[in-house]
Amino acid sequence: MNRILKKRVLTSEIKLFEVETPLIAKRALPGQFVVLRLNEEGERIPMTIVEARPEEGVILIIFQEVGKSTKQMGTMKEGDVIADVIGPLGVPSEIEKFGRVVCIGGGVGVAPVYPITKALKEMGNYVISIIGARSKDLVLLEERMRAISDELYITTDDGSYGQKGFVSDELQRLIDQGKKIDRAIAIGPVIMMKVVSEVTRPYGIKTIVSLNPIMVDGTGMCGACRVEVGGETKFTCVDGPDFDGHLVNFDLLMNRLRIYEREEKIALEEYGQGKGRNL
Repeated sequence: MNRILKKRVLTSEIKLFEVETPLIAKRALPGQFVVLRLNEEGERIPMTIVEARPEEGVILIIFQEVGKSTKQMGTMKEGDVIADVIGPLGVPSEIEKFGRVVCIGGGVGVAPVYPITKALKEMGNYVISIIGARSKDLVLLEERMRAISDELYITTDDGSYGQKGFVSDELQRLIDQGKKIDRAIAIGPVIMMKVVSEVTRPYGIKTIVSLNPIMVDGTGMCGACRVEVGGETKFTCVDGPDFDGHLVNFDLLMNRLRIYEREEKIALEEYGQGKGRNL
């Protein structure tokens, strides 16, 4: 159980694991996540389930090495065992036949938007996908997204692939062309989800965002994932992670994300210097 069956290096910082978790694979639905703990003293790491294969008892996760724990996770090899994998957690994404849906993934956000896009397509929606990255070498899951999309658009910040610009620019272009959009799904950096929500707001396009970046404990006990939605306090891990982007207080959310910046920086520096415990 919890054995890494396959590891793929997608970029220098982004890795894909296939993890043996039969019970989770059997129950997982699009939009749900797991919480990992690398060993008994490790911190809890929420990870969206990119794909579940119940017949194989396997789930796929994709992660970017950003902080100490994810960098340590990136050193794990095929055959290694993750101490704890808890899930599936969170409220599954709303999957219905909405009509024409735009699914937007920015950076590593392409990974969690993939299973939602796939489910929406299987439900009979016309799916337009927009995926973006800083540069061509960081574009994720292009062929997978193309296979489940009626239209696929790619943007890069530096113009090295697809359209130069941001996913929000491409969304605005489609709206300006008069494309009817019944719903938008946006997952990625918080600032990207905020901008996308502001693009769709004047047109009354229901926009769903996934607030995975703020989660810590994953069970609602630590309170770190508090977010204001429509003037009410919600817990991302148990009430979400999906919320109406037009109701999220993104400014408050971005301030909360900076609370532990100093501690995270110190932990990463000490780990890089070999001073920190191997958690």
